[in-house]
Amino acid sequence: MTSYYPFVTFILSTFLFACSHSEDYTGVEGFKDGKFFNSEHQKQDVGLLAAMKSIYFDGNDYAVPEQALPSRDIDIEAMEQKNGFSMAKIGHSTILIRLNNEYWMFDPIFSKRASPVSFAGPQRYTPPAMEIEQVPQLKGVLISHDHFDHLDKESIKALIKKTEHFYVPLGVKQILEGWGVPNDNVTELAWWEAIDIDSVSIIATPSQHFSGRSIGGQNETQWVSYVMVHDDFKLYFSGDSGYFSGFKTIGEKYGPFDITLMENGAYNTLWQYMHLFPKQTVQAHQDLNGQYLVPIHNATFNLSNHAWFAPMEEIHKEAQSSNVTLITPEFGDMVSLENIEQFQNRWWREYMPIPPSK
Repeated sequence: MTSYYPFVTFILSTFLFACSHSEDYTGVEGFKDGKFFNSEHQKQDVGLLAAMKSIYFDGNDYAVPEQALPSRDIDIEAMEQKNGFSMAKIGHSTILIRLNNEYWMFDPIFSKRASPVSFAGPQRYTPPAMEIEQVPQLKGVLISHDHFDHLDKESIKALIKKTEHFYVPLGVKQILEGWGVPNDNVTELAWWEAIDIDSVSIIATPSQHFSGRSIGGQNETQWVSYVMVHDDFKLYFSGDSGYFSGFKTIGEKYGPFDITLMENGAYNTLWQYMHLFPKQTVQAHQDLNGQYLVPIHNATFNLSNHAWFAPMEEIHKEAQSSNVTLITPEFGDMVSLENIEQFQNRWWREYMPIPPSK
């Protein structure tokens, strides 16, 4: 069944949250005339009528699953027993990382909707793999950009007392401060800017996307991907991005990566330069010189017109044809470098309403 709520969110954001805030980042790469921009393709202007046609008339009968998808409680004790790296997918692009005996989290969203309001907007169909009250003390939270499915107000507010520090793209700091995060607890990072926290290095790297939490505030904050390094372990987190030559540049500069956490979902030909299609996700992983590819940004919210299972089915085929090791844990699975290869099962096929193609 197709959904109307992308447009509800669009309208609510336009009329209820059309506030503009702009900082001057003159001289910073990717900033000009008060706006941030991509190094290659710029944001596509998708008309409302075209978007409505895509969702309503070209939409998919399997936009959300007919039954609940698996989401097991994260075993924190098991993560505690790992001296090295471990991780668990909480939902969408929200990932819990344990590294250097400390916890980190990417793009936390625990809310029921990816929306500026609680009564409308994209509703999650897979619950988070842990309650926000169960989140352990975090060394840091890393935010990729300001869209509602990556920067969630209620989740950030609930994590303030649990988080030592927040790392965000340029322009996002004042949003967090407005939600009660102390000024000293937020660090903004520009493209290619690195910071060392104890023995963990974090580098904000470019992505190809856009920003804005209202029509009046488009591209006034930056969008990033992240590189995380500890000793000889390297991880890449894509955030949201279309395909661009920056993946190869990042791979040449910081690769090879043990794990790439790569966007794979919410793609559409109408915004083909702002999100990755499955084939491009695999290619980006190869550009980055990654060993294990873990798809994220799927199986949680209906944000486009493809079937909920399509991103996973398609990337499975692409990975096979490209000889890429695809790792597909269920939400809540504890993944470490010791057990990572066991998570190659195609769990989503048990919940597909139609038989999978070979």
